[in-house]
Amino acid sequence: MTEKKVLAERNTKIIYREGDKVIKTFNDQYTKAEVLNEALNASRVEESTNLNVPKILGVNTIDGKWSITSTYIEGKSLADLIKENPNKVDAYLDLLVDLQLKVQSCRVPLLTNLRDKFNRKIDECNLDPVVKYDLHTRIEGAPKHNKLCHGDFRPSNVIITSDGTPYILDWSHATQGNGSADAARTYLVLCLSHGEEFANKYLELFVNKSGIAKATIQRWLPVVAASQTVNKKARKEELEFLMRWVNVVDYE
Repeated sequence: MTEKKVLAERNTKIIYREGDKVIKTFNDQYTKAEVLNEALNASRVEESTNLNVPKILGVNTIDGKWSITSTYIEGKSLADLIKENPNKVDAYLDLLVDLQLKVQSCRVPLLTNLRDKFNRKIDECNLDPVVKYDLHTRIEGAPKHNKLCHGDFRPSNVIITSDGTPYILDWSHATQGNGSADAARTYLVLCLSHGEEFANKYLELFVNKSGIAKATIQRWLPVVAASQTVNKKARKEELEFLMRWVNVVDYE
């Protein structure tokens, strides 16, 4: 019998390896629809793009809990490599941005529309109606794109294999829409996980490589921050950080 090895354990899920497979088991905070949607998103990305992603092998219940089984990717996360090799941070950031732009060059037309998802989440926010109106206006005023957006693009979701091949994990938040919004999400994630200096270096690099004006990305920050406040799994310190961004109006 193949031995199980826990790879990650969080409040809402456990991820473990069993041979050449990875099994992600969810607790009852996740609905059946959420788990099935995560598997569906990943499958659509797998089938519609040439990106290196783990293959979905099955959706099951284990001891009454929903689970997703996928192929195991042997390697180290970009987050671990950054910790282990601080002198190579610039090279790793360069790779991170290149991968994100490669993702955004893809099209997966059956995914949820990013604008619809943001508008729905803004409606769910516990915010002043005037603030909500401003956020909806920002969304509707932004250019309408159909780029593949990962939704949680961060170093820990990129695995580098022994031969240097990068794989992108966790497509549960994938949508199609404006890539600037996805960059804004990554910026906020990096502020929390790697610090503001690291996040600012990422943003400058993304702007330079994409040719997108920094202000275009920054205008999405309050929208993205507000949409994340409805996440029931968010930690208290993360919610406090996000709320500081919600009321930001203008940037230089």
